[in-house]
Amino acid sequence: MVDVRLPRRRLARTVPALWVAALLTVFCSGTAVAAVTASRSHATTQSKLAGKWKGHYSGAFSGHFTLHWKQTGTKLSGSITLSSPKGMYGISGSVHHTKIKFGAVGVGATYKGTWKGSKMSGTWNSPQGGGSWSAQKVS
Repeated sequence: MVDVRLPRRRLARTVPALWVAALLTVFCSGTAVAAVTASRSHATTQSKLAGKWKGHYSGAFSGHFTLHWKQTGTKLSGSITLSSPKGMYGISGSVHHTKIKFGAVGVGATYKGTWKGSKMSGTWNSPQGGGSWSAQKVS
């Protein structure tokens, strides 16, 4: 005689295992989609700093400046043209979320601040003093 209960036991064990597998698939897929979406959003936000910015600064020195940014991930590089002390200087820095920091080695100045959309502002320091700055993206 064949025991008919054996397939039912297998079926009883298999169905919950299939449900668990299905739930894990759905959960993991949702997590992967959320991670990709967050990653794309972060990359899109960061790439908005690349380009030309114009602004002004005040404090120990005052005047206007033009920034030309290149961006790779969270790293920034480019040039800054100052009206005082007059000249063009290489700059490098970084961005994390809305915080930005960079330096102009040729003049010994460091800048830090925040950015949102097409505007940024903050403070600057150098051996001769410091002050505030702000800029707007022009291209």
